[in-house]
Amino acid sequence: MSHQALAIALHAKVSEQVERTQHLINHLPDNSASWTPEIPGSWPVGILLGHLLDCLAGFCAALHSAAPDAGLAALRELPVNHVCTTSEATARIAIYKEALDQAFLQVNDVTLSIRVPTAFTTDGELLLTLLLGNLEHLINHKHQLFTYLKLMGVNVGSADLYRFRTD
Repeated sequence: MSHQALAIALHAKVSEQVERTQHLINHLPDNSASWTPEIPGSWPVGILLGHLLDCLAGFCAALHSAAPDAGLAALRELPVNHVCTTSEATARIAIYKEALDQAFLQVNDVTLSIRVPTAFTTDGELLLTLLLGNLEHLINHKHQLFTYLKLMGVNVGSADLYRFRTD
């Protein structure tokens, strides 16, 4: 096994989830940013899209410690957790995806075991732990978007949510 096998596999899974999230965003009806499900405490679609950007920014923040030359610091200036249109979300996801691809080029299996300082732990967390936490965060909100689409009456199913492997 190479010293990059785990990092490559993690990058592939993150990329898959980003692609599936973008796929679901592409199914949103026009002018749906203000639509809110009839579930107490739910966010409007536009806020959910802005929060999905925050999920991707979380990956960039974690990877910045391992890949400081990947241009990730500049992404901190981009707004997240705001009312976001589908066109803005699509454009921004492409920016984050490119940055993540570049950062993962500098990550190997050893890098995944470095401790990264966080606001929550004085000793830091393993980079792998932070990336897995961000992946969980993205997947949960991707599923929230999937649920919104179902509640809107959009014809989406498991193939829209997951990438099925045929080999």
